[in-house]
This record gives sequence, structure tokens and C-alpha cells, in this order.
Amino acid sequence: MSLFHPPDCEALRNRLAHLRPDSPRRWGRMDAAQMLAHCADSLDRALKAQSLRRPLRWRLLGPLVRPLALGPRPFPRNSAAPRELVIADPRDFEVELRRLAHLLDRVVQRGAGGMPDRPHPLLGKLTGDQWGRLIYKHLDHHLRQFGV
Repeated sequence: MSLFHPPDCEALRNRLAHLRPDSPRRWGRMDAAQMLAHCADSLDRALKAQSLRRPLRWRLLGPLVRPLALGPRPFPRNSAAPRELVIADPRDFEVELRRLAHLLDRVVQRGAGGMPDRPHPLLGKLTGDQWGRLIYKHLDHHLRQFGV
């Protein structure tokens, strides 16, 4: 599955359309609006080619985690997120949903060839196709978090 595969992208958009502000979470601490902000912030950083810090432990763990992160299995529940991407303050659901939809459009327009040419903070250097799989899996993880 990849964000750059049109049927997969359309399926993600349909699932997003079923998310509601009061959708109950199955795990984690974020509510639906905070989750949307978290996903949008992740995409925004990728589009702006903003680097997150790469602690030594992440650089050492990256090669071990990479096959799991890019493989066919979904991310496990309660996977850790970088501090910079944890959303704890209240957010407006509709605003964050529109922002995420806009950023998804921008990523899809760029395509695999337009993805950042810098290392992912945990996984290291990724190809455009790998970015497409990673973004899909991240969004899928959070949509499953809210049962959509």
C-alpha cells in the first residue's frame, strides 16, 4: 500500500471522511483532532524538508526498525512518536481535517520523485516509493486507532 498508488490514496481519503470529532480512540492519548494535527505536522515537515533531531539511539535502532516500518504489517499500537510531533493541546477537528487533506494533496501532486532527499529521523534515507509506503502506513495506523 502506498500514498502514491491512486486506489490506496482514495481508500485513505474515504476513511478520513468517516472520522468524526467524537470517534473513540482504541489506544493512545490523542483525540481525533489531535491525531489529525499530528499527521498533518508529519506531512508538513516532510514537505518542507525539515529535519527532526536524530538521536544516536535512533540511528542505531533505525536499521532494525526499518524492515518493520516499511514492511506489510501495520504499525503496532502505542508506537512512540518524536516529542516534536506529540500533540497535547486542544485542536479544532474541522481545521485539522482540512489541513491534512491539503497536505495530502500536495504530497500526492509531488509524487514519489518529489519527496525529500534527506534522512528520516529514525529510518534514514528513503526512496520516494518508501516515503509513499511510510506515509500510507502512518495514516492507516492512526485511522485504525479511531476505528476507521
